[in-house]
Amino acid sequence: MMSKKHVVETMILLVIASLFLAGFYYQNQESHHQEETAQELLLKKEEEINQYISKTKNTTFKNTKFENVYFINGTAYAGKSTMVKLLAEKYDGIVCEENYQDRLLENLDTKEFPNLTYTRDLQDWGEFVRRTPDEYEAWVNGVTKECTVLEIEILKDLVSRTKKKIFVDTNISVEILHEISDENHVLIMLADPNISVQRFFERPDKEKQFLYQLLLKEDNPEDAMINFRECLKRVNSQERYMMFQKSGFNVITRDENRSIDETFALAESMFGLNR
Repeated sequence: MMSKKHVVETMILLVIASLFLAGFYYQNQESHHQEETAQELLLKKEEEINQYISKTKNTTFKNTKFENVYFINGTAYAGKSTMVKLLAEKYDGIVCEENYQDRLLENLDTKEFPNLTYTRDLQDWGEFVRRTPDEYEAWVNGVTKECTVLEIEILKDLVSRTKKKIFVDTNISVEILHEISDENHVLIMLADPNISVQRFFERPDKEKQFLYQLLLKEDNPEDAMINFRECLKRVNSQERYMMFQKSGFNVITRDENRSIDETFALAESMFGLNR
């Protein structure tokens, strides 16, 4: 765990790097005023981001404030992905879907981003499902910290290029969200923690079905499945649920009796978009 002193020191490095990038960008792009498509916006400047991103790992972002970005965080199966897509569609905005930072994965340094590059460099995927709950939880926590660096750099570039609203299915922690955003620009969406464990393999996602097949190929599939569900329980615990619940941001809790349109109306209202 980083000391507070280390956090402050690395924060300073981020500020310096950000100022450098801003100066470089405006010097070379001063004449560029044409509105770009969402896809172009998300793909540009990755090379520049990769050049200095290792300098900003594990930092805080107190000098960064996003005014036209709307973040949704929370637990699995709460409807985050659906909401960011619908919001971007209605308000002609840009959507940053789950794991949008993965476009930078190929060029990440293993030493700087060991958790994000773990699956990229993994030779035996059986190792992924054999980890203990402690190891799995530590990895998930590490991924969150490393994703924060990548997400913020991508978003900083996006807001410098467009005036459109940006809707983000984010992995950024609530602590950092308090630093970089206003309270009415962050929404927490929650589902019962047990849903994430019980329904994990019910979705047709290729990644989840791939893991399911891996578990079936283990020497003892039943024990392997029990262990992996324990890993899922650890990262979908009641403690994490309450951390989101008490984050200070607006919260929408999954309700099977509420329609998608009704949930959308709640999200609009909490973001203040329908005023």
